[in-house]
Amino acid sequence: MNLPLLLEFTKRDLVEKYSGSILGMLWTFLWPLVTIFIYVVIFSNIMGSKLPGSSSAMSYSIYLVAGILPWTAFANTISRSAIVFSEKKAIISKIKISLPYLPLYIVLSETVVFIISVVIYLGFVLGSSSPVFAWIIFVPWIYLSHQVFAYALGFLIAIFQVFIRDLREVTGIVLQIWFWFTPIVYTTDILPKGVKEWFAYNPAWIFIKAYHDIFVFGKIPDFYNLMIITAIGHGLLIISYLLYRKLEKGIRDVI
Repeated sequence: MNLPLLLEFTKRDLVEKYSGSILGMLWTFLWPLVTIFIYVVIFSNIMGSKLPGSSSAMSYSIYLVAGILPWTAFANTISRSAIVFSEKKAIISKIKISLPYLPLYIVLSETVVFIISVVIYLGFVLGSSSPVFAWIIFVPWIYLSHQVFAYALGFLIAIFQVFIRDLREVTGIVLQIWFWFTPIVYTTDILPKGVKEWFAYNPAWIFIKAYHDIFVFGKIPDFYNLMIITAIGHGLLIISYLLYRKLEKGIRDVI
């Protein structure tokens, strides 16, 4: 693996995202701060939303942001990886680079934003006099498990997107539907019992619930389900790579 090249891609991605703006990369810090502030003001202060069973005015905001941050990293990794071959076709045509290598810089870029966001989020949690539980030590593993899954899924879609351009829009629609079918802005308490059982088959809910358990409820996450997500992610990664090896020539010709 060419680590310097990967880091350079990551650096350029973060820089180019806000190129031309006055504040530049400072937006990498400002966006998470603004996002958290908006959710706190709207849901806690204006709407007065509270988490069921909690009297804290900030409880719902803590719950909401704990799900929004990992979902954003997860969804962005999938959606951006899905079109990375088309977006980087100029580089692919000039440099002999392994195509599975390209989505990795997206994973790293989203990881940088996620780390910054979590640090700001923890500052907000501490500032609201809410506890930060010891189970936070498991956050890196949870993040790794769903990002491997996101990378593998994004890579798989990217392979087909080269041949079927409409997959870009389809991926965006599916992610929107997936978001609302995952208890991020609502809790499972409001759902009928029969509906709750289906969430066990939603990979996103498994890792979102793990974040909620750690940041909101102070519980140790469900390691069994997280191991399933990890296994599925690695299995999907193997399938994606084997498919890529079979279609590599066609992908490069079409690009």
